[in-house]
Amino acid sequence: MSIERRKFLKYSAGSAASVSFFSGIIAFTKKTEYNDPDWSQLHNMTGNVKPITVAERQQRIAKAQQLMASNQIQALILDAGTSLNYFTGIRWWPSERTMVAIIPVKGEVTYVSPAFEADRLKELITIGQGVHIWQEDESPYEKIVAVLQQKGITGGSIGMEERLRFFILDGLRKAAPNMNFISGDPISIPCRLIKSPAEIALLQKANDITLAAIQFAAANVKEGMSNNDISAIIGQAQRKMGASSDGALVTIGPASALPHGSIQPQHLKKGDILLMDCGCLVEGYTSDITRTIVFAAPPTQRQRTIWDLEKKAQAAGFAAAQIGQPCEKVDHAARKVLIDAGFGPGYQLPGCPHRTGHGIGMDGHEWGNMVNGNQQPIQVGMCFSVEPTIVVPGEMGLRLEDCAYIAEDGPHWFSKPAHSIDTPFA
Repeated sequence: MSIERRKFLKYSAGSAASVSFFSGIIAFTKKTEYNDPDWSQLHNMTGNVKPITVAERQQRIAKAQQLMASNQIQALILDAGTSLNYFTGIRWWPSERTMVAIIPVKGEVTYVSPAFEADRLKELITIGQGVHIWQEDESPYEKIVAVLQQKGITGGSIGMEERLRFFILDGLRKAAPNMNFISGDPISIPCRLIKSPAEIALLQKANDITLAAIQFAAANVKEGMSNNDISAIIGQAQRKMGASSDGALVTIGPASALPHGSIQPQHLKKGDILLMDCGCLVEGYTSDITRTIVFAAPPTQRQRTIWDLEKKAQAAGFAAAQIGQPCEKVDHAARKVLIDAGFGPGYQLPGCPHRTGHGIGMDGHEWGNMVNGNQQPIQVGMCFSVEPTIVVPGEMGLRLEDCAYIAEDGPHWFSKPAHSIDTPFA
């Protein structure tokens, strides 16, 4: 799986950017010359949200166990992270003290925890039973091996979920050299790649809120605002509507040509390209939408021409997302539009420097990338972005990004694509 875009930005784009992504409201509440937006226009949109049920998580465990049996894997070990949450509903900070969940090929989910954390863990458990503790002067790896042995697992292949940290794997290898510790991808990927109706409903709500937040920000930006100011408006709007902000990447003018942002100061003036790439979380499920507009002035002919080409490329990618076709077809279709217009070829600039889309679910970037070489057949339940950015170095970047899901009758948008450069929210 790719590094999540917004987490990457936090570490790569400098302190100014990280303030806007992860402490956006702090940036917004600084003293400025601007009046606050009218927040009363916004309302909580999450009143009808239905969280993932225990019954659905139990179905996920059953599917994982079926996959383990067919792949001759005796157990799947989950470290703190998204897959732990996906299968068990537990959110756990990944500290240096090992806490894992063990899904055996047969039987109940079991947990291995630091002793002093066990009572807190027990409060969170809704899936499985049994918390096995290790004291500060004991080896958690030997405890995990002992739990496996109690379940009759004394050898064979043990799956390691992809987010599991190396020091845990290394400790297990030393504690049980007779066991074969392998990638758990054959278990976790097929489970998380295909979304249930309940997951799609949560993704839909996250997208609804994000699009409304971008539209609200676009209506309230003022000349002279910084990209951080605008990012903060979007983040607070998402929170006002009941979601958790997952970051708002805002770039202005030539900085929009850097797909993941710039540390250079940016302040909005008339005629600037304004790119807003945003997501939020609803019950752990995320969104990813980008809108690119021209601020407070009629678009130039060049801006209009490239914007229209971007929309055409996005539409071509969406149309290619047909059941049974390989994921790469989405990238090929969108990229062909750009190449035929003289951009590229491939990832060359001016053109699109990245894949056309990525999978999305509980993480902003998941499996199911729409990229050349990915032969994974498109299936019902897959969810992914379509975002063939056009980058003209030193001048502008134009990205229209919406996410789609695959239903029995083919692809559907989570968010209605932008209509035109003049009416992007129609």
